Amino acid sequence: MKPLKRPARRALLVVHVAVSVSWLGLTLGLLTLGITAYTTGDSTLTDASYRAMNVFADWLLAPVVVVTLVSGLVLSLGTPWGLARYHWVWIKFWITLVTGAATVFALRPGIGQAADSGGVPDISLVAAPAVATGAYLFMTVVSVLKPWGLTRRGRRHRAAARGTRTGGTESGKRLSPAA
Repeated sequence: MKPLKRPARRALLVVHVAVSVSWLGLTLGLLTLGITAYTTGDSTLTDASYRAMNVFADWLLAPVVVVTLVSGLVLSLGTPWGLARYHWVWIKFWITLVTGAATVFALRPGIGQAADSGGVPDISLVAAPAVATGAYLFMTVVSVLKPWGLTRRGRRHRAAARGTRTGGTESGKRLSPAA
């Protein structure tokens, strides 16, 4: 993919961060409603919590998942970070893919069933948002700290860039992620 120009990259980065934070906030809201539904002794409150979760699940979950995945993928492919050059990008991609699929294909239907159950508590609607929240917090930390360095592919790419730039000799200079 051709590198993104600075204005496009910055706009896409804002979209990606905003929607990713929205996914985290949405999951925290689902977790709060799931805990409320499970711990209350009032079946009316349980039913209301699951119905509220269903509104969020029906209207927000799938679009937030798709925009997060697509914006992250385009950013990785259109910037020097690459999709598979750095461990942190690669790991975030796979966690996003797995949690996104679990959200769309397991959590959403589970919330729908709970909303139709008439107020029967369901521990899975506490566990799933709790695991998802942990995953999104982990990805946030990884995005900020950028640990683990280059992948094997990234090292090969950097070595090839050095060879091209220096005529095949090692310059000993540390390259930025632009390499």
